[in-house]
Amino acid sequence: MDDQILQPEEKNSAGEIEETPKRAPSVEPEAVSEASLESVEEASEEMLAPETEIEGEAAPKPPEGPKRAWYVVHCYSGYENKVKKGLEQRVKSMPPEQKMEELIFRAVVPTEEELDLREGQRKVIQRRVFPGYILVEMIITEESWYVVRNTPGVTGFVSSGDKPTPLREDEVNKILKRMETEQPKVRVTYRPGQAVHIIDGPFADFRGTVDEVNMEKGKVRVMVSFFGRETPVELDLLQVERV
Repeated sequence: MDDQILQPEEKNSAGEIEETPKRAPSVEPEAVSEASLESVEEASEEMLAPETEIEGEAAPKPPEGPKRAWYVVHCYSGYENKVKKGLEQRVKSMPPEQKMEELIFRAVVPTEEELDLREGQRKVIQRRVFPGYILVEMIITEESWYVVRNTPGVTGFVSSGDKPTPLREDEVNKILKRMETEQPKVRVTYRPGQAVHIIDGPFADFRGTVDEVNMEKGKVRVMVSFFGRETPVELDLLQVERV
């Protein structure tokens, strides 16, 4: 016989046997603690993880390289056109692998048309706006700088320190627009008080003095003496000449 003590079965008032309620299995305290810690650590890592992209904030742009711009190049006065042609020929003759035509685009000698009035004759001439300088549109690199700088007749760039200074866009537009003007400027050497000889018109062979010069209209007002009294006469610039 086993030495077991049999627990008496409980009976209710009706004589039925009642089952002893079973308790839920207990959970080890250590297991609960480890699970909780793992959940907390995962949540913390998600909160502290760096955001890959911030909404509304643009990503930083990469640094930009040299830009296409206009530069002023100094050369010997009177050799502006020769320097321009020499630079253009030199760029075309460079080896294709150097891609110099993609760095140096064009050279310009700033000029404007003038109407020169001499001895009663009109003559349209091209006058250099900036004697001793040309403009070069290019991208500055060590190679392109070397090509321009070593073109015969060039003495250097207009620069700030050792760095060539590009022209502002509004400055370039002003110069180019000045070159494209259809109507030539009138070149006049007359000035108020200067003695002139009238060579054409009803007052031909009279002499007088310049009172005013109107460049826009191409007129000059001359004070002519009639019977001891000076009278203003408006004449075309071609109708007078210096005495």
